[in-house]
This record gives sequence, structure tokens and C-alpha cells, in this order.
Amino acid sequence: MNAFSVRGSTVVVVGAARSGAAAARLLAGRGARVVLSERRPEVDEAVRRLEDDGVELELGGHRPGTLARADLVVLSPGVSPALAVFDGVRRRGVPLISELELASRWLRGRLVAVTGTKGKSTTVVLAGRMLEAGGRDVLVGGNVGTALSTQVDESTPETVHVVEASSFQLELTETFRPSIAVLLNLHRDHLDRHGGHAAYAAAKARIFANQTGSDTLVVNADDPEVLRMARGSRARRVPYGLSAPIDAGIAVAGGAIVRRTAAGDDPLVPLSAVRLVGRHLLSDVLAASAVASLVGVSAGGMTRAVDGFTGLDHALAPAGAVGGVRFVDDSKATNVAAARCAIESCGDRLVVIMGGRFKGGDLASLVPLLERRADAVVAIGEIRGRIRETFEAAVRVVEAASLEEAVRAAYGLAAPGGTVLLAPACASLDMFRDYAERGRVFVEAVGRLRREVEGKREQ
Repeated sequence: MNAFSVRGSTVVVVGAARSGAAAARLLAGRGARVVLSERRPEVDEAVRRLEDDGVELELGGHRPGTLARADLVVLSPGVSPALAVFDGVRRRGVPLISELELASRWLRGRLVAVTGTKGKSTTVVLAGRMLEAGGRDVLVGGNVGTALSTQVDESTPETVHVVEASSFQLELTETFRPSIAVLLNLHRDHLDRHGGHAAYAAAKARIFANQTGSDTLVVNADDPEVLRMARGSRARRVPYGLSAPIDAGIAVAGGAIVRRTAAGDDPLVPLSAVRLVGRHLLSDVLAASAVASLVGVSAGGMTRAVDGFTGLDHALAPAGAVGGVRFVDDSKATNVAAARCAIESCGDRLVVIMGGRFKGGDLASLVPLLERRADAVVAIGEIRGRIRETFEAAVRVVEAASLEEAVRAAYGLAAPGGTVLLAPACASLDMFRDYAERGRVFVEAVGRLRREVEGKREQ
């Protein structure tokens, strides 16, 4: 067990969402005096119950006086370290770390971490399933599923922790060191939080900052910026790719995902077993296969996991059909790069629902693609005016005040046999709690529309 200890220390956890609440519970169990500080004036009952564990709740804002008595400050990923309230913490030299960093200090098992602008959740979940199919003791979490802090008490030397790591979680890491790190891709995203692409890339690069030659960095050879970033790593590099030449790594050949070595190609997963739609999702399957191969999972175990995996909710997920029009939910497409992949994966005659809270990136880069593939765009959320200005010369743009209204407008604009695609290219927080709620509202709106249309036919 790591010698890191908080016993008798005063620790302030900032942010009472999923990760912050998990960190507070873990810290209290390790003997710290814990204050959970939350800007909202009210929290749910699950957070309230932390008081039974000795956690002090501070609601309605983050008080400088509370932070002034902290020996350690732990931030939830949704809280920016750039807030002025943390200036005094930094001046006093008090450690300011992320929940991911905190939990990793107490893990006893092997750590596999995955980052990138898109594809993290798919890769992490599928890698976890592959390892489980291979008989490994595996726990999946981080930015997807449960917070890493919830896994500490279950961690054994035999456990493999497969963790999704966002830039928000990585930017405040100090000792975080995965034995296997995966860098999927890098595109412009979260510029509203990081202030620029360079800072965003630097946060992502923290995933391999503490790795040594005994660790492994899995890199997407199809992404030039990933390869550029990886040059700063000391870890052994294992490339994967769909297009780039791979001398040793994970590639596609002969109708299968293969492990390529100097001795030849070792088939891992037949492409016929892959149930996911889209080239970008196939790339994620390669990344997961690289992880499973490094851990020692057999080709049979990998194939069983892939064959039973149809994708994540709200990631190019079918949402039904209405009157010959197909609906597809890709609410997880929260940035421009992800929206591009979704549009490229869904054919022609598209009506694309886009908008929300913009995180930065080049919206105009989608213009040529929309000209080729889309009949119309329905704009929602804070950015809908900018979407109109950006795309109206290339494609018809209609604004909608709600997602329900957008679904109905898109159906009216769609050609028979066409597709309505929710690919927002934006965060959801202007209208919803998260991308999952946005996706659920979309699917429910499609269901109501279907019942209405089918009801009229029966009359």
C-alpha cells in the first residue's frame, strides 16, 4: 500500500458532484478531517449522508477561510483550478490536486489510463470487457462510470484499473503513473476551460508525464499530433492505426485486427465481429485491442468481448425510425471533431441537430462536409445564432427553442429514407445536466413523435 497518508490532516474537497463526493468519503475513511465545499446551496440526499461519515458540508460557495486552513485541497473535475479563490492556496504552497491523483496514490493494482478528445469511453468500456473476458480482475471507472476513488478499497495487487482520464482530471496530477497509457487523438476542445489549445494539449500529456521505460504508451499512428506529443514520452511506445504504416503494433490486415511483429501478423479480432458503425469507432476497437494484448488477453477473449459490444448509450446509438426517417443519437459528440466523425458515419440526406454551450474549435471546418452530406441543420442552445451564421450559406439552417422542437423540425425537413442525427458539437450544460440527459430527452422526443405519427395513420 502506498505510504501516502492524510490521517489527522484537514482536507477540503471542492465540488460535490460524483467525483467530489467519492473523494470526500474516501478521505474521511482514511482519517482526514474533511470539508466538502459546494457552490450550490442545496445537494441531494446521498451527499447529505456524508455527514454521517464525519464530512462537514459547506454549501453556497467556496469560502477563502475554509481553504486557508486546509493541508490539502482536492478538486472535482468540474471545478477550474484557475478560479481566484485558489490563489491563496497556491501562495501558501498547499497541494492542489485532482480526485484522480488522490485515488491513484492508494491503488494497489495495475493502472491503465485512456485519454483523447473523443473515443475515451468506448475504448475504456471495451478494454474492460476484453480484460474481463480474459479472466482478469478488472475495474472500470474514472470519467466514465464510477469515480476512481470508489475503487480504492477494492483494489488488490491483481486488479487492473481501466480508467478514463479527461483533461480536467489530468491537469492537476502530480504522481499519476499508469503502467499503460493510451493517447487516442487530439483535437481542439475545452478551450473555454483551458484558455487555448496548447494548455489543453499539455493537460492531456500529463497522462504519460511520469511514465518510465518500464511503462507503455499506446499511440494512434493515424493522428500526427498524437505522434508529435508522444515524442516527449520516456515510455515504450506501441502504435495502432487504420491507415498509417505499422511495422510493430496493432493494425488491420486480411479482414482482421492483428498484432504485427517482425515475425508476422497475429490475428486478434475478425472485423466481422465488430458491431460498431464508423471508422472512428473501429479505431477505438484497435486501441482497446492494444491494451488487451499488452495485458495478455487471448484473441478468443478479445473477440468474444467485441462480438457482444454494440456501443455506448448516446454514441451513434439508433433512436428508432418515424415514417421512414431514421433517428441517431450521438449526444456524446460534444466537440467539433466528434460531430465530424458522426456526420461522416451516417451517410447522406442528413438533417443534423447541433448546438449547446460551445467549448471552442473551428465550426467552419464542418461546412464542406455539411454541403456534401446534409439537407439541413437544426440549431439549438446558446450557440444557435452562431451556427446559423456559420452554415446558412452552405445548407438550410432552422433554429429551435428546445430539443423537442428540434426533433419535430428535423423530421419535417428530412427526406424519406433520410436520417436525423443529433451531433451537437457542443456541451449540454446550457439546457441539460449532462450529455446523457440530452440524449434521453432526444430519444423520448423521437418516441413521442413516432406515437403521434403512427396514431394519425391509424385514424
